[in-house]
Amino acid sequence: MKVYTKTGDKGTTALFGGTRVPKHHIRIDSYGTVDELNSYIGLIRDQEIDTHSKEILIKIQDHLFTIGAILATDPEKLILKNGKERLNIPKVEETDIEFLEKEIDTMEESLPPMTHFVLPGGHTTVSYCHISRCVCRRAERLASALYEASPFDQRTLKYLNRLSDYLFVLARKLSQDLGADEVKWIPKKY
Repeated sequence: MKVYTKTGDKGTTALFGGTRVPKHHIRIDSYGTVDELNSYIGLIRDQEIDTHSKEILIKIQDHLFTIGAILATDPEKLILKNGKERLNIPKVEETDIEFLEKEIDTMEESLPPMTHFVLPGGHTTVSYCHISRCVCRRAERLASALYEASPFDQRTLKYLNRLSDYLFVLARKLSQDLGADEVKWIPKKY
């Protein structure tokens, strides 16, 4: 199979199910941003971090491929006239969201309570977490706009929301693990 197909040379691309849409379509932007997020999470995983966090990030990357597949599917092509699914697209399960929540709770047990917002940075690995968190929020905004136009399973949105929380807490945990300063944002009074 060749990497290049030439089918997108005129500015369109195919969704799962075969429907062609412009490459600037909100659906393409949504799953493209999820792909970007997945790449940034791979960058975090490539850093010198604990084995448990690496394993969790691999699971998250797997879930992001599922979310990408959901977002890349034309809902009109998903269901056959007899009501059965035409395409075998994986689902985001409530247990996937609960898994993130459990990981967040576990990390927070070892962290000092938040009293202020923190400035992103302190260590390259921590900065990668914050960049990933921001890309995740963008993916969530785009997926939310897509959902308004063309609804899909709402657990997808819920997962992205929880994932951004996970990435924030991971940044705090890695700051602690790496001995990086967590700089509080204290607004100046004028």
